[in-house]
Amino acid sequence: MSKPKHPRTLAETEAQALTRNIRISPRKLNLVAGLIRNKPAAQAIATLTFSKRRIAQQVKKTLESAIANAENNHQLDVDQLIVARAEVGKSIVMRRFHARGRGRSARIEKFFSHLTIVVAEKKPEAETEKKAA
Repeated sequence: MSKPKHPRTLAETEAQALTRNIRISPRKLNLVAGLIRNKPAAQAIATLTFSKRRIAQQVKKTLESAIANAENNHQLDVDQLIVARAEVGKSIVMRRFHARGRGRSARIEKFFSHLTIVVAEKKPEAETEKKAA
């Protein structure tokens, strides 16, 4: 006898990917996540590919994982995907000490983050206008 199946929290037209404990502060990661929010998936990948920020490659990897989940697990059309949400959360904080003058010390905090990317399938506008008319 097993546990009952966990209900799906996302809509049928959505897929997500998570990356946990990324070694960057949430403020810095949120700047990169803001670059791709509400953009088509192909455009978001192009933006991350040519971004100069160090963390952009890890965000790109997570986005590609979300796209692969949408295609393989939920049979969504890759060409119609947009980045519905790119959420950044706070994770653990490593605390270190740095020697200062006169026998004192200072705390150094090394922040970690969580990243959740949700892609959704969006129907073309021409198709939705025909149904409305």
